[in-house]
Order: sequence, then C-alpha cells, then structure tokens
Amino acid sequence: MMKFPQLANADNSTCLLGESPIWDAINERILWLDILNREIHQFYPDFQEHKIVQLDKIPGCITLNVRGELLAAVEDGFAAVDIETGGLTMLAEVEKGNGDNRFNDGKCDARGRFWAGTMSMSGKPGLGSVYALETNGSVTLKIEGVGCSNGMAWSPDNTKFYYIDSPTKQVVSYDFDLDSGEICGKRVIISFSSGDGTPDGMTIDSEGMIWIALWDGWEIVRVNPVTGHILESVPLPVSRVTSCTFGGDQLQDLYITSARIGLTGIELKKQPFAGALFVIKNAGFQGFNIYKI
Repeated sequence: MMKFPQLANADNSTCLLGESPIWDAINERILWLDILNREIHQFYPDFQEHKIVQLDKIPGCITLNVRGELLAAVEDGFAAVDIETGGLTMLAEVEKGNGDNRFNDGKCDARGRFWAGTMSMSGKPGLGSVYALETNGSVTLKIEGVGCSNGMAWSPDNTKFYYIDSPTKQVVSYDFDLDSGEICGKRVIISFSSGDGTPDGMTIDSEGMIWIALWDGWEIVRVNPVTGHILESVPLPVSRVTSCTFGGDQLQDLYITSARIGLTGIELKKQPFAGALFVIKNAGFQGFNIYKI
C-alpha cells in the first residue's frame, strides 16, 4: 500500500448513493450525483461552495461532451441537463417501457459518443445492456447480457475500452476503434475475490493505469491493465466506495465518491463519513483528458 497525501472530505455533505464524479475544468468544479435522491451536486474547491440541483428523473451518470455541455443518462434514456434548473431535455429514449431497468454508469469517448449501461433495479441478472449515444443523435447497442453496468475507461491511445459489469467481479478489455466506435476481442484484465469487494466505478490516469473503486472493499486500487497487477491501493474510512476521477487545474487531485445506502445503524456509527465526497490533493498522479489527444 502506497502512502498517499492526506485524505480529506471535500465538503461536509453526504449522499445516499454518491456516484459519477466528473471534473468541470471550465467552471473549476467537481460534479457528482446522489442517484437515489435524484440530485446533482456541485462543489467549487476554490470557494468552498456547494450547490445541489434536483432532477425529476433518476440519473445513472453525468458527463461533459466535447463542447462542455452536461449530459445525463437517466432512467429511460439520454438527456441534456440545465445545471441551473435541473431541467432535462431528452435526446433519445432507450428501453422505454422497461420499468425494471434504469441507466447506471457511463462516460463520453474521445469522439464525443456518450456510452452508458443499464441495470435491473430488482437485481435480476443479465437484463442490462450498454448503449452509445452517437454524435448524430442515434443510439447504438454495444454490449448485451449485463448484470450491473459500471466503470468505463479508454486507454490514452484509444485502442482499448475497459469495462466493469459489477456482478462478474471482473474488469475486461476490448479492442476499440475510435473512428467507428466498434469494440471486439473481449478479455479479462483482473478478477476480484469475494473478500476484495465488488468493482464499481473507474477512471484512468495519464500513464494508462486504471483506478477502480471497490464497493464493500474499503479502498480504491490502481491496476496495470496490461499485466493485471495491483500497483497501489488507497484505503478509505468507508466501505461502499463507488467511483473516482481526477480534478484540479492539472488533474492532480483524486476525487472519490461513496455511499451509505444499505448500511445498518451500527455500521453507520463506525462509518460516519459514509456517502461523503473525498479528495486527495496532489495525489502524485495525473488524470487524462480524453478530449486533448
């Protein structure tokens, strides 16, 4: 375990299910979701200012496209978000009429396609899929038979797509074609045991190493996607670590989301910061901006 600079709460809020952290470089703020409370959180580190916007649909993830516009995958499709009002403009409906499924994690690739996956809210296996909202507004099916679609990342050279279907406890890699958006050649990078926790959200750094949040694992791990070796681990004071991203003016700060859903009263007493947003300032690694390749 590597010794990291001091871990701190980014602000004093807690979420029921904190997820999908993204750094907004234009506005110098970190954005993240409380999925089940239908909230987008905004925190401005320079001013220590925290804002919350309410949505009228359950969001699974948020992302910024190449133009800096805020998009979301909500319970029934892809939408543009008005961050001031929380208003949603639906861009494409997906799996309409399937009340058991909702969108979960997702991100944009370097061409601006918005990838996001669905999951069964009742926990039924294999009912989810991964879709991409293409830049022309059409929707393409990418992966079928998913349990709980979670972390995504692309290699810095855009030849690999990394993906997590959480119930498998695996991170997989696909060959990726940036121009077409096609994926093929699925293979397992790393498998986690039952005692490790469940892989959830994921990000990538400038060296091409992936950072994986472990739900019920109390940590984030940095993994070499070529060898599958765990290079570093970041212990957290909470069990339900959900995702992570790099932020700050040089993408040098590591932001980490967490959840408190499903924890008992006794567990919450032992984890008073469950659901908090954490940050490691000057973490010693740098994030990767996919739009500056």
